[in-house]
Amino acid sequence: MDPWGQPPGAEPWDQEPGTPWGRQPGAPIPEEPASPVRPFTVTGGRTTPRMQLALEALVSSATTTHYDLSTRPPEFRAIASLCRQVRSVAEVSALLRIPLGVVRVVIADMAAEGLVHVHQPQLEAGKPDLNL
Repeated sequence: MDPWGQPPGAEPWDQEPGTPWGRQPGAPIPEEPASPVRPFTVTGGRTTPRMQLALEALVSSATTTHYDLSTRPPEFRAIASLCRQVRSVAEVSALLRIPLGVVRVVIADMAAEGLVHVHQPQLEAGKPDLNL
């Protein structure tokens, strides 16, 4: 057998469609465990951030030294740690697997407290910066 599970001499068109990674046809797709906390409980039910945050807005940690976030929610700690390297709002959402709306609210709250810096894209008449 080759590394892709094909018997010797088998052609790709000999395979059953829709059976990737050795799953049997009709087998359920495995689900990731659900979070015990609903996403919007993190934001106290708020769905609108304090400031507009574009998907491509860059977020960086505001402190170069370790800031004690032990009394803050775990999302604050995760975002502060992740943003030691500059990340976009969309990246933060994807990497932490937190819905984009929740990430926007939390990042805006953190920016208001001075925990992160937000670098918004500069748009002129709705067009992106040519320096990009």
